[in-house]
Amino acid sequence: MSNMLTIGQLADYAGVTIKAIRHYHERGLLAEPVRDSSGYRRYTAKDAIDLVKIRTLANAGVPLARIKDLLDADPDALTAAIAEIDHNLQDRIAQLRRTRDQLAQLRGGDRLFVSPEVADYLDVLRELGVSERQTHLERDGWILMQTASPEDAALWIAEKRELMTDPEFRALYLETDAAYDWSPDDPRLPALADRTRNWFTNHHSRSETRPIHNPAIARLVAQSQPGASSPAWDRLAQLMKG
Repeated sequence: MSNMLTIGQLADYAGVTIKAIRHYHERGLLAEPVRDSSGYRRYTAKDAIDLVKIRTLANAGVPLARIKDLLDADPDALTAAIAEIDHNLQDRIAQLRRTRDQLAQLRGGDRLFVSPEVADYLDVLRELGVSERQTHLERDGWILMQTASPEDAALWIAEKRELMTDPEFRALYLETDAAYDWSPDDPRLPALADRTRNWFTNHHSRSETRPIHNPAIARLVAQSQPGASSPAWDRLAQLMKG
């Protein structure tokens, strides 16, 4: 490094932009050198050292107004301030680590919230082409049921996964999912209701006869989920009772 540096050389050396150096001049952080006979500013090694100090503090998140005070501070005050800045950086690093952990959990998707058996079942639904709306409804219902009664939920999910291996049940499930968006007057609804009713008449559910341990949660599952019904689904429920 020659004795004197141009602003471009200084910027390269310190790893900052020329614009940043000019900004530090304006804020009074870095002394502005006099121009040489050619009209160029020439910087010294001391300017380079000061600029590295400014850049390091700025990168650590220290406000520029405070950097000026720190550069002028006595050694003890500077040491104390740097210890405080280091402590704040440690807090930020810990927060970023927590955020990364949360992101990793979110990438785990359903498996963070439901049992592996339920998560596998939800994957099957997606593979079958079930809507994301319905998959979310199912997942939320399983979260509530697992919380209310893990024993019942374990029995129900085993039965549900078995049902999904039945081609007729799968077809009914997919058509019911699609019917969510139909008009309540759609002529396909009575036929779907009949087929569904007939299917359930011929397939006695093992778990349906078991009482739900927590009726409040059962009502919550049935009533409180947004998107848990639509005009067509309400009509389908009426037809099924009929």
